[in-house]
Amino acid sequence: MGKFVITTRKNGECQFTLKAGNGQAILASEGYTTKAACLNGVESVKKNSADLSRFEKLESKNGKFYFNLKAGNGQIIGTSEMYESTASRDNGIASVQKNAPDAEIVDETAA
Repeated sequence: MGKFVITTRKNGECQFTLKAGNGQAILASEGYTTKAACLNGVESVKKNSADLSRFEKLESKNGKFYFNLKAGNGQIIGTSEMYESTASRDNGIASVQKNAPDAEIVDETAA
């Protein structure tokens, strides 16, 4: 079962990482100025991950593949790791769809 891990960045912002059942990071958020905003981001991932059209498939300048998960308003709520192939990227999307809806939230922030 997947989990959202909430951590604090060096600049004090909160971020979340969605990890698959095997512990591999499959989606990471931007930095949020408050924990409440970060938790809203987690809820947005849970809601939007069910809709395949919310996933934007991309290729980086160095030829690696990745994806963004977008909210209904078009804002990016999470970005994947880099993958060597489109098949691996697509497996990453499937993993987010499988793990995000029921993932537990683990808060590792100091507050």
